[in-house]
Amino acid sequence: MLLVKIIIIGILGIIAYQDFKDRKVYGFVFPVLIGLLGLLHYQNVNHINFLYAVLINLGVLIVIMGILYLYTLIKIKRPFFEEVFGVGDLLFFLALGVGFPTVTFIILLVFSLLFSLVAWLVVKKSAKHNTIPLAGYMSVFLGVICIAYWSTNILTLYLI
Repeated sequence: MLLVKIIIIGILGIIAYQDFKDRKVYGFVFPVLIGLLGLLHYQNVNHINFLYAVLINLGVLIVIMGILYLYTLIKIKRPFFEEVFGVGDLLFFLALGVGFPTVTFIILLVFSLLFSLVAWLVVKKSAKHNTIPLAGYMSVFLGVICIAYWSTNILTLYLI
């Protein structure tokens, strides 16, 4: 399991680096991240709870993405996946949805989005792109949370 955790941290680092640098992330890293986070989730909970959590999380993501899409269509009037929201961001949301129980997923999603907003407001003036590297910021946040969880007994990600 140590190797899986090291690979997860490495993938999160790759996502952050590539998203900050070019706003483009290699497509193969997201399925690998989804699989490894899903494996850890599957091994830490009952199998039926894993299935329920993933289904509920996917439902939450569908609702969130639907609302965001409708808002983009009605208010912003710009192409959704070309200008407003990246496919990599959606795949990162999916990795969170598969990788964690529902309550943990919602907490991580909300706080990683808040972290992304605050981080972007801090570095906005010196950034070379005018778009937010959402998957990059969220991967930094998740990496810190995972390292804290794996190195201490303070956090519980799978018992909620």
